[in-house]
Amino acid sequence: MIFELPQLRYSYAALEPYIDALTMEIHYTKHHASYVSNLNKALEGVTNLEKLTVEELLMQVEKVPDNIRQTVINNAGGHANHSMFWQTLCPGGVDPKGEVKKILTSTFGSFDKFKEEFTAKALSLFGSGWVFLVMGEDRKLYIKRHSFQNSPYLYRHVPLLGLDVWEHAYYLKYQNRRNDYVAVWWKIVNWDEVEFRFEAQGQNKL
Repeated sequence: MIFELPQLRYSYAALEPYIDALTMEIHYTKHHASYVSNLNKALEGVTNLEKLTVEELLMQVEKVPDNIRQTVINNAGGHANHSMFWQTLCPGGVDPKGEVKKILTSTFGSFDKFKEEFTAKALSLFGSGWVFLVMGEDRKLYIKRHSFQNSPYLYRHVPLLGLDVWEHAYYLKYQNRRNDYVAVWWKIVNWDEVEFRFEAQGQNKL
C-alpha cells in the first residue's frame, strides 16, 4: 500500500480565529506530508505489509523488520494521529451528545470534569506529544498521554479524539502559550465525528 495524505474537509482558514490558516497549511502540507513520505520510503521493498492499513500496521508493528521498526512507529504514528486530528475538528465545533457524552459523564463524574482532566494532561505533558480519548480493549474510555508520535494503536487502544500539543501545532499564533491553544481547541472539536468513531468501533468497523 502507498499511503497518501488525506483530503481535508475544510479550508486552511476555516478554523480561524482559533487555528490560523498559515499554521494549518504548514502543519498539513509540511509536517503531516513528511510523515506520509517517510513512511512510504521506509516500507519500500517490504512486501509482507503491503495490504495493511496504517492502523493495522501500528497494531501489528512486531511484523515490521527491526531495522525500520522505529521509523515506522514514528511516521505511521504521525500519519494516523494527524489523519484523526483533522477529522475531529470542524469550523465552529459541534456540541457533544449521544453515547460518548453519557459515558464520559458516568466515567469522570461530569463532562466538565472530563474536560478538566484532559486539559490537565495536555498542559502537563513535557515536550512534544499528544493527548487522546481512547477506547480500550475492555470497551471503556480513557484519557491517555503519549510522547512524540506514538499512537494509541501501538497499545491496541482506538483513538476517538486527539489533541496535538507539538509546538508546530500552535506556535505561530500562541508561541509558548499552550494553555491558550488548548482552551480554544475545545471550541472546534467535532463531537459528531467522535460519536461516529465510537459507534464504528462498537460495530468493529474502525
